[in-house]
Amino acid sequence: MTAPVVTRFAPSPTGFLHIGGARTALFNWLYARKLGGKMLLRIEDTDRERSTKEAIAAILDGLKWLELDWDGEVIYQFSRAARHREVAEQLLASGKAYRCYATPDELDDMRKKARAEGRTRLYNGLWRDRDPSEAPLGVPPAIRLKAPLTGETVIEDQVQGRVVWQNETLDDLILLRADGNPTYMLAVVVDDHDMGVTHVIRGDDHLINAARQKQIYDALGWDIPNMSHIPLIHGPDGSKLSKRHGALGVEAYRALGYLPAALRNYLVRLGWSHGDQEIFSTDEMIAAFDLSGIGRSAARFDFAKLENLNGHYIRHADDQSLVTMFEGVLDYVPNGSDLKAKLNDTTRAQLLQAMPSLKERAKTLIELIDGSYFIFADRPLEIEPKAAAVLTDENRTLIARLRAALEAVDPWTSETTEAAMRAFTEANNLKLGAVAQPLRAALTGRTTSPGIFDVLSVLGKQECLARLADQAPS
Repeated sequence: MTAPVVTRFAPSPTGFLHIGGARTALFNWLYARKLGGKMLLRIEDTDRERSTKEAIAAILDGLKWLELDWDGEVIYQFSRAARHREVAEQLLASGKAYRCYATPDELDDMRKKARAEGRTRLYNGLWRDRDPSEAPLGVPPAIRLKAPLTGETVIEDQVQGRVVWQNETLDDLILLRADGNPTYMLAVVVDDHDMGVTHVIRGDDHLINAARQKQIYDALGWDIPNMSHIPLIHGPDGSKLSKRHGALGVEAYRALGYLPAALRNYLVRLGWSHGDQEIFSTDEMIAAFDLSGIGRSAARFDFAKLENLNGHYIRHADDQSLVTMFEGVLDYVPNGSDLKAKLNDTTRAQLLQAMPSLKERAKTLIELIDGSYFIFADRPLEIEPKAAAVLTDENRTLIARLRAALEAVDPWTSETTEAAMRAFTEANNLKLGAVAQPLRAALTGRTTSPGIFDVLSVLGKQECLARLADQAPS
């Protein structure tokens, strides 16, 4: 019977959850969910100077917002340091590791000499076979792995294929520093083993780490997990992803008005494909995901594609859920608190009523907020320059006459207001557009908005007549 699949997402809390980390988490989550396994979360906080509580909170919050749930408690790597030291001592006792008393100056000289001679193995094995009795007094030693000097270290990678390193090029890596702190390489191996991780899915910037970690697994006699090293995400121009390309924290995408489902869908298609399918529900993603669908070349981040996909998700979202998401993103946008203060039963009902029209025009929740401006605007409206140009003296007079015609409309609906406007334009030998645009400017302060009859219906009779009165000729 095969062991259940256990994946892990293991970020370092030295910054927020960036977009590449989010994709790695997603791939681990999908693989575990597809095969009925578990995805564990380990915070690799061994770098005490750079690890922060704020970054840990941002990582957890980002995963929750993306709806990527993990199994069990969060594991904090630093809390397991005693276990890591225990394994280092175990390797020392079995002759698979040794104490190294090399000074910083000696190590520096070794590195310089190796680089000058074009060698990648920077440590010359100074203490590898020396008698410990030669150890200098009062110098705390590091513990190094006694790595094989000849032969090959091989990883059978599910994405990269068979990857081979010549052992003569690999150093005797440090397992335990002179201050007693375990290194990242040792901690990762021990944690993955103790947590029962069966599959390691991570960025290909960790590929060289896989060679070093394989040597530790071999020295301990442990089975190495199944490895998959996924290509990194690049910018549209093929260069390393930077902030100008979209290398932002997940919380930034939330603030930019993207939907979790849309971002998940976009990320799954960055470096993984399933035929020509672009749109995936979460269930479809889980059913289709496999490691063989991950390509070897770097994926390119495309903001326009993400925006279009987000627009698709907004258009197909339930109106009430969009109202909820609209409220949820207000905490993250400029002037969001002002809008929040204006949310009440009336404005929520107006927002819900306007949503079918609003969501057709919006690619992000920010655009949705912007489009709903007319609902929350204070009187007298702030008139944008383009709208002010429409509100000529002649058009203000027209609006005053139209207001008189609309005053008689009862009940007030998009259908009855449309009928009244059409009757008004016919009686005055005008085209509908000649009336609709000044009316839009007077009711919204802008030249673009949802359909004018939707605007009339959403705002209601009393508010519409009041706004039109504000624009009466002086």
